[in-house]
Amino acid sequence: MIAHVFGKVAEKFNGSLVIDVHGVGYEVSVAAGDFDAVVLDQDVKFYTYHHVREQAEELFGFSSLAAKKMFEMLITVQGVGPKAALAILSLGDAEQVRNAIANADSAFVQKAAGVGKKTAERVVVDLSDKVGLPTQYGQADAPVQTELNTSDEALEALMALGYTLADATKALENVDVNLPTAQRVTEALKR
Repeated sequence: MIAHVFGKVAEKFNGSLVIDVHGVGYEVSVAAGDFDAVVLDQDVKFYTYHHVREQAEELFGFSSLAAKKMFEMLITVQGVGPKAALAILSLGDAEQVRNAIANADSAFVQKAAGVGKKTAERVVVDLSDKVGLPTQYGQADAPVQTELNTSDEALEALMALGYTLADATKALENVDVNLPTAQRVTEALKR
């Protein structure tokens, strides 16, 4: 199997790139973000997924290993083929897609071209326990938090009590951060 390709971008068309690797051109289908980010004659490296069907062989490329792993998880879902998985990954970077699935946000997944409501719900149900904990909830304009804030002891205490990250964050939303941890937790529990 072809694990990655490294070479110059020779052509760009319809969501695909032709990567020239020492005189051999590999056509690689990529997500919208990767397609927009590259320019002709640029040296690039894409991790690839080699999809073999009865009638064709296709390469799907990803600028990060995390995106490739997310793609591989998506295609395990019944009804999600490689093109639908690539469309889902075109909604944002791999972390945004992972986070939407972790937050059971099927509406986000449904925005992908060719993905209907039932398929989006199946993606969320099948993968939400496999993608890890959500890192952000309900703040579309805020930058994506990539790690749990381990310095917030009140947040950790609420999660230890069984709250999800989303619920704990919401409960602490209007509680004064300058209060002692125990008092912040008590105030959050009252809400």
